[in-house]
Amino acid sequence: MSTLATRSEKLDLRLTPAAKKTLYTAASAAHRSVSDFVLESALARAEETLTDRRHFSLSAESWEAFMAALDAPPRRHARMERLLTEPSIFEKDAQIEPT
Repeated sequence: MSTLATRSEKLDLRLTPAAKKTLYTAASAAHRSVSDFVLESALARAEETLTDRRHFSLSAESWEAFMAALDAPPRRHARMERLLTEPSIFEKDAQIEPT
């Protein structure tokens, strides 16, 4: 765990007594504080979860297709245009006079 950054944020957890005991036992076995153990474990799992969303590899052909899709002008979507130009249901209700 890096000590360069000051920990200023707090995260509270609700857990069962069995889960708490497991975390304390595991932290003790790793010679870490429970806070460090939980933080390091959670961050490692978060990195595993996010890795495939941050990095991906493509073949040269797929890369060209990907870049072409990014460079292409946006397609028109009539339903989306209508959605964004019509008053919302909240605006329609506001126009109705109470009786």
